[in-house]
Amino acid sequence: MMTRRQLIALISSALFSRVVMQGQEGGMASRGLKPTPRPKPSGRPFNARFVDVAEAAGLRRPSICGAPDHTRYLIETTGAGIAFLDYDNDGWLDIFILSGTLMDVPSPHTTNRLYKNNRDGTFTDVTEKAGLERSGWAMGVTVGDYNNDGFEDIFVTYWGQNVLYRNNGDGTFTDVTRQAGLEKPVRWGTGCTFLDYDRDGHLDLFVSNYVVFDPKTVPQSCNWKGVQVNCGPRGLEPESHLLFHNNGDETFTDVTVSSGIGAAKKSYGLTAVAADLDGDGWPDIYVACDSTPSLFFRNKHDGTFSEEGMERGIALSEDGLEQAGMGVAVGDYDLSGNLDVVKTHFQSDIPGLYHNQGKGDFEDVSVRAGLGVETRYICWGTGFADLDNDGLPDIFTVAGGVYPEVERLFPEIPMNMPRMLFRNLGGGTFEDLSDKVGPGVTARRCSRGCAFGDFDNDGDLDILIMNRNAPPSLLRNDLTGTNHWLKVLLVGVKSNRSAIGALVTAHYGQERQAQEVLAQSSYLSVCDRRLHFGLGAIASASLEIRWPNGNLETIPDIAADQLVVIREGAGIVSSPRFPIASHRA
Repeated sequence: MMTRRQLIALISSALFSRVVMQGQEGGMASRGLKPTPRPKPSGRPFNARFVDVAEAAGLRRPSICGAPDHTRYLIETTGAGIAFLDYDNDGWLDIFILSGTLMDVPSPHTTNRLYKNNRDGTFTDVTEKAGLERSGWAMGVTVGDYNNDGFEDIFVTYWGQNVLYRNNGDGTFTDVTRQAGLEKPVRWGTGCTFLDYDRDGHLDLFVSNYVVFDPKTVPQSCNWKGVQVNCGPRGLEPESHLLFHNNGDETFTDVTVSSGIGAAKKSYGLTAVAADLDGDGWPDIYVACDSTPSLFFRNKHDGTFSEEGMERGIALSEDGLEQAGMGVAVGDYDLSGNLDVVKTHFQSDIPGLYHNQGKGDFEDVSVRAGLGVETRYICWGTGFADLDNDGLPDIFTVAGGVYPEVERLFPEIPMNMPRMLFRNLGGGTFEDLSDKVGPGVTARRCSRGCAFGDFDNDGDLDILIMNRNAPPSLLRNDLTGTNHWLKVLLVGVKSNRSAIGALVTAHYGQERQAQEVLAQSSYLSVCDRRLHFGLGAIASASLEIRWPNGNLETIPDIAADQLVVIREGAGIVSSPRFPIASHRA
């Protein structure tokens, strides 16, 4: 008799073969869903409003990703990630923006960009000074202190050679890819995340890959809705993924095979998130896969992983179909203390909201949660973020088209699309407030990565967005009202210095909410490493911290409306105060 595991593996194999063999019809997986009826508005106030201040802030350089009016290759459609980070340790979020280039005429002007926060709402481009100029097809970014020297380092994936930049601590970076042992044959790297999978205090590195891509051999013309468009990913050869172990001496060893990562079926991998999804204290890896089943690598605590996405209910939709997995967010939307997942998809589909039922078993609750009311857009970056500080994490998503040729014949499928905000109503449901929260959300752009963080240190979450062939958007949150908040910055000692993988559970009033320090999420992007908890009317919170090495620490009765810096084993070591920006009511 066939076991359940064998049956699931057989189904997975059949699905995978069907997806890859569908041939050159273009496009990504979509279920062809129509929107569900919109419920009556709740009428409850939502006091966050968003305005795009990117131009005034000095963020004016575009991120290039192929020609704007036509795309011959899949790589010209995917765009890239974006990052909030504090590279100089001054307590203010800086910005790192990735860029691709042009397919036929690569240009040195299409470099990634590093912007230093001037602490007055503006930024200065310090890319050249920092040593980060590089032209090419950048895709994903992860940030973490891989050598535990106190400064955040940067790893970037490319179609081409991935790059590890060591932060020198003086405002400059050095490319240490070769000496770190991370030079590999040319592949299309996409998702990447630092994690300490063996809990030895050193950050390891996971890299997902998309398709086997060679412009000399990839077909350039496929059919989508009767229009000739670029080909893929369906019909193109999928890729395998990589895991590198940190040796503790600023070098890495490829452990893809010995760890079991290499045993997983090849797939169209995009965003990679490392988080403890089964609640056992060890970081797992989840990969959003485009048009193939998404992957859940469960950490077995012995240096190996087992791929269990199908068994855990987090690989496919609730009706058992593959989806165009692009972006991933991890958070505790129902305040259960377990980490849930939301994953973005293609047009005529809805974001997949996976409810964690405990111990890493998931249920797709997308429709009943209210996310099915909008199916018109192609969605990319996303996040669980409490944008109004009411103590309930909301869902924010950016969107953008992929086929300029289609827009000319089908105006209802534009390249520029609005952003979406689903406010958390509690009780496991959301309502779409996208057209009610300001011009920064209703504005139409062709967006890809996005990141969440408090760039002006005023106590609410702002949003940074990568736009294809345009400057980025910086959505300042002009939040009003009296809701409280608490920010937590963790510093590892025995654990990795960045505390990546630490799980913090905040208790406020009768509620509890879990958040984990992540090194990649959204779409190929990095959010503020400071965890942000909205507290609503509650003026204090207690924290339970499970450090990446498994050690537990409890800090009771912390006053709200402040940032606390907590060093492993020492409790709160500082509470920096920042001037409140003039726009904050």
